[in-house]
Amino acid sequence: MHKHYTVHFAKGALPPGTPTECYFLDPELGHQKDILTEDDVYCSCLAKTLCHVPVPVTVGFYASFGCRLHMMLDKITALMQQEAEQREAEELRRVQWRPRSVRGWGFPQLLWYLVFLRPVITEVHLRRKNVKFLFIRFSAWQYAGTDKLWAGLVTTLCEGIRHHYGALPFSVYSVLGNKPGTSPGLCQREWHCRLRVCLALLALLAALCLGVGLLYLSVGARAPGHGGASLLRVFGGAATTLSGSGLLMAVYSVGKHLFVSQRKKIERLVSREKFGSQLGFMCEVKKEVELLTDFLCFLEIYQRRRLRVVLEVTGLDTCYPERVVGVLNAMNTLLSDSHAPFIFILVVDPSILAACLENAGSMKGTADNGYLFLNRTVTLPFSVPIMGRRTKLRFLHDAVQSRDDLLYRELTRKLRPPCGGAGGEGEELLEGETQAGGERAQGRIDAEAARRIQEALFCLHDERDCLYEYVPDNVVSMRRIVNTVPITVRLLQQQQGSFGGPTPRQAVAWVVLANQWPCRLSWALQCLEDRQQAGGAPEASARLWDVFCDNSCELHTMTKALQNVLDLDGDPELFERFLGADFPFTVREAQSLLRCTVNLDHSIRRRMGLIRAVSALKPPEPPKSHAGDDPHATTGANSPRAAVSGHTAGHAPAQGNEARHPRDRAHGGKPRTMA
Repeated sequence: MHKHYTVHFAKGALPPGTPTECYFLDPELGHQKDILTEDDVYCSCLAKTLCHVPVPVTVGFYASFGCRLHMMLDKITALMQQEAEQREAEELRRVQWRPRSVRGWGFPQLLWYLVFLRPVITEVHLRRKNVKFLFIRFSAWQYAGTDKLWAGLVTTLCEGIRHHYGALPFSVYSVLGNKPGTSPGLCQREWHCRLRVCLALLALLAALCLGVGLLYLSVGARAPGHGGASLLRVFGGAATTLSGSGLLMAVYSVGKHLFVSQRKKIERLVSREKFGSQLGFMCEVKKEVELLTDFLCFLEIYQRRRLRVVLEVTGLDTCYPERVVGVLNAMNTLLSDSHAPFIFILVVDPSILAACLENAGSMKGTADNGYLFLNRTVTLPFSVPIMGRRTKLRFLHDAVQSRDDLLYRELTRKLRPPCGGAGGEGEELLEGETQAGGERAQGRIDAEAARRIQEALFCLHDERDCLYEYVPDNVVSMRRIVNTVPITVRLLQQQQGSFGGPTPRQAVAWVVLANQWPCRLSWALQCLEDRQQAGGAPEASARLWDVFCDNSCELHTMTKALQNVLDLDGDPELFERFLGADFPFTVREAQSLLRCTVNLDHSIRRRMGLIRAVSALKPPEPPKSHAGDDPHATTGANSPRAAVSGHTAGHAPAQGNEARHPRDRAHGGKPRTMA
């Protein structure tokens, strides 16, 4: 089973009749414990969502430093590629149209389409489901020393696309390409002939042929008696020069774009300090990005598939605040086009990034609260959950193994040994039946997940449901909620299976709760966790609202320390009505939904836990002096205390009763005998 790990997970080849929840939370897995881990389930749900999410989108991949980020990114990349291959096969069975290639024999055809044909966006193209992902990873740490870190982001994107499709097609499109248009009426033709280009090229070729012919005639008319030879030579030379210069100018323009890439153009713009201070600087960069977007749209129609450029931004939380602001501004520039096929995966620690935005001098008055500014940029938050039991065991197992053992395991996982004899044929037949049954089981799981997702999303815009009243009027927040619901529902299905557990309506309500009141929800969950660790956990049927009310006074004392986090919350009265009346989540439901929560920043809870732990530490009481406890045990009888005590020995006032030794209270409050 171990050597077929990737195939089983990608295609969903689970043994028939195997419950889904045993792959997520069941601690007793038996011989199936090496198939899936918790991280695999989270990555699978995110990868499936990214295959369907509308673009452009910015994914906030939130986690602290060193939290297995790169491994999870590699898993997400592999799963998205496998999902793209599966959808490619399904589209091929549906329409029987093979995608065109841009390499090999398809390269001359691509150049022909670039020069002589104009693409048109039709209904057939909009209904295509097959997709191809182009992954580009940008490490901000490599560009941390430059003043224009955002320029490194744009140039990395341009160079990645240029390297994947080649420099010549993009150069030809930069000179002769045409922006794809929309289909007039119900026209289904995707390609139309470019009459102007064809006529211009025919005119140049005709002029060139005419000039060459006239020159040839002038050479043959040098005999005496032919006075028109000089005239033919003049007309032939002029026609040849004009037509040849036109063709040479086109070739020169293509060659210029071939050797001077967009990376070099942007670097030249950045190096010009005078031009960098002008208003048209970002406009020039935006033109280059629009040209790149139009080229990708052209390739979508040519290849008969959708294209998605996935740009993974890492190492941003190790840069200076001003550099971070520049990268976020560059991302907003790239995402300003509503048709841009970009998926940004922003791998950061949100607490560090929020502090960088707040400390940046150029963001004063704009990003005084870094969390709010980050929420305006990120449209799909995904907080990496706490490492699960099986994931931790796998990491520990890999840590104790040597490097050679790990390399051997990776090689044997990719290579299947040849099977021979009847036993080998029987094993292949058994594996084929198991895989077919697993695919059918995975098909049922995907169909059930799609049904639950539709049911959950319907609750958001159902007039008979009160849930839409808690959804904010902000379009970005709406997109955050809608994009997060599929991941949460899929995780909930993996956790609970087909029986019991929270309903899809409760799942979408929980997503809205985490999006609208992250601070108050984090506080209630942190208090619940602390009470469980202390051994005084409330009952499973207790309401989460009661847990919050019991600890609301303590939260009020921390308003100064949590001011920026409290600004993220919405209306407090709506929060009370949400948890107290409309959606009274219990402790059991909260604990079940917490494992499926990806749009709640875990750094908020960690910050609250630290503040609460520090406030619980009480300084030790200073030791009381013996003289202060017993005024009659002073060093000298002539001291003022002794005089006062002697004067009031028979008539002890009320103040003397209040100043008794603490041990007096242990004897029923009776005063001790005074000497």
